[in-house]
Amino acid sequence: MIADSLKLGVGTARKLIAGVSPSEFSQFARVDGRMIESNHPAWAYGHLSLYAPRIINELGGDSSSLQISDSWIELFSAKSKCVDDPEGKIYPSMDQIVAKFFDGYRLAEQALREASDEAFAGPNPNTAMQSRFSTLGSMHGFYAGGHLMLHMGQVSAWRRMMGLGPA
Repeated sequence: MIADSLKLGVGTARKLIAGVSPSEFSQFARVDGRMIESNHPAWAYGHLSLYAPRIINELGGDSSSLQISDSWIELFSAKSKCVDDPEGKIYPSMDQIVAKFFDGYRLAEQALREASDEAFAGPNPNTAMQSRFSTLGSMHGFYAGGHLMLHMGQVSAWRRMMGLGPA
């Protein structure tokens, strides 16, 4: 069930990135000359790329091929602030971010499909989120569903503000 939701979300992510240029990728939208401070695709895809390794690792898999660096975490953690980067000097390139996102979620989907039902029934190891999601399955259901689509909604709104239209 969780893998199916993830597959839908990743498909949405693929559609939303279509037609976005590398020069636009890390910019805040501008509407009628006014900058709109809202998460841009560089931050959204980079932020979400942090969660695929968690899913894989917590299900007993190996995410070492995804190599999340400390600098990546600093740029994209939930505590980070999305900033306007029109010159592309703050965030990694669009190619790097998009590759990490899609490579990670391809492996996460595989890990979700291969995991036993018992694995999902285990306690959520994220103590900060245990009051909201008591089991590993409920936590990963959120990571692969609601959390992913929340940020894709931000990208969808950004596209429209940028004049790119719906995906």
